[in-house]
Amino acid sequence: MKEQRHLERFELKLPARVEVIASKKEVEKEILDDLWTGDISSGGAYFHTPRPLSEGTEVKIDLILPLERLKKLQGNRACIKINGRVTRVLSEGMAIRFNKRFKIVPLDDA
Repeated sequence: MKEQRHLERFELKLPARVEVIASKKEVEKEILDDLWTGDISSGGAYFHTPRPLSEGTEVKIDLILPLERLKKLQGNRACIKINGRVTRVLSEGMAIRFNKRFKIVPLDDA
């Protein structure tokens, strides 16, 4: 099978939180806490979970970044807030493609 990925991927284990973007009909939001990325690129990431969401599910993602090397931000950790869509589901996790817009905030403001 030919590799179809165009963006460089990194094996980077980051803690994450994924929240389903609920439709107006849904009352309770589904949230997956305590997730970890397996690999990540600027276009998406693979998230390890025994409860992957359905393909096509729209989600909000919080990726927690250690800030030891990012001197310009205050505090010890920051959070990347980004939306995405589940593009592939396996028994041990799911791949999510990121949207283009994101925000980086100190973790205390997340």
